[in-house]
Amino acid sequence: MRLPTLVLLFILLLMAAFSVLNWGVFMAPTDVSLGFTTVQLPLGLFMLGLLVLVCALFLLYVVYLQATALLDTRRHTRELRSNRELADQAEASRFTELRAFLEAGQAQGSARHDEAQAALLTRIAQLEQTLREVVEQQANSLAASIGELEDRLEASGPPAADRG
Repeated sequence: MRLPTLVLLFILLLMAAFSVLNWGVFMAPTDVSLGFTTVQLPLGLFMLGLLVLVCALFLLYVVYLQATALLDTRRHTRELRSNRELADQAEASRFTELRAFLEAGQAQGSARHDEAQAALLTRIAQLEQTLREVVEQQANSLAASIGELEDRLEASGPPAADRG
């Protein structure tokens, strides 16, 4: 048990022991004024009864406070549970939106990559075509130069091996 409960039980035991030890005095009749009339009754028993009544009222008040606190706790628990569910749903929807956003971004990136790759392949094909044209022009130029040199050599005379 907790310390306050033990202290309260100790005090109640002391009061009960005091009442038992002084039971004769409690039962002695005396004149008691109620304001509008005077009555003869045992004052100790009357005061003991009032003490028991006040204790019972305090006990009822404590039970009422405990019940109210319990009901408030249950209501707060329900509200927290519903708020937690709402937060979980909001978080799930944010994750869904984030996933959709990332997938859209990935699709855009993939499309840009495909476009860049297609443009690069087109540019490589153009450069390859240009290179072929340049090589072909160089080959034609070289062939023309060789042909011109052959013509010059033939015009200057037969080679020395042919003369002899």
